[in-house]
Amino acid sequence: MAHNIQTEVAKLKNKIVYLGTTVQENLYKSVKALREKNPDLAKQVIATDKNEIDSIEITVEEECMRILALHQPVAGDLRFIITVLKINNDLERIGDLVAKIADKVLLLSEITPISVAADDMRIPEIFNSMFAKTVWMFQNTMDAFVNEDIDLAHKVCLTDDEVDMDKMSIRSQMEETIMRDPAQLVYLAKLISVSRSLERIADHCTNICEDIIYMAQGKIVRHHITRP
Repeated sequence: MAHNIQTEVAKLKNKIVYLGTTVQENLYKSVKALREKNPDLAKQVIATDKNEIDSIEITVEEECMRILALHQPVAGDLRFIITVLKINNDLERIGDLVAKIADKVLLLSEITPISVAADDMRIPEIFNSMFAKTVWMFQNTMDAFVNEDIDLAHKVCLTDDEVDMDKMSIRSQMEETIMRDPAQLVYLAKLISVSRSLERIADHCTNICEDIIYMAQGKIVRHHITRP
């Protein structure tokens, strides 16, 4: 029985890693679509979320329930399956947020600027830091899970504050621009929404990393990770 459950656990780990890889690729594409104002790529992101990511998430949940019922795992195996259930949900939510960014790309592509120079309609430089940090958090979240790297999981959690600060800076800059030129309201409001989605993705990465720490140590660290 022990050998059987270890085989099941290994297969389950592969499935959640595949889900994470699919979400990560979609995240890359959504950022690329936004930077390049590419509605066709944005549509690919939305289709992948609807047709593939949601399906994988359901499959992983069903597999977790089947293992729980069939093997009645304990100790580390039980913590692993509970963690996978939670990570599975967070990854699905990240997938939804990535698709939401892609949806904003579609809306932005339809907006006709009013009295705004073409150069002003580029994605502001302030977004680059937030893009980079959010992508870094997701990449390292998955690495921390695969390698059960607790130190890396802690680093990801601590980076969340930096993404929050980027979002506040973006919102402040966008609102100042809108005050000077109300004609940009619709366009910049969409960008503010993108920053909110990125911040929420970072939050879900933090949730996953807290669950990774629980999986490895059996210790709940939610709300207790602070900067040194």
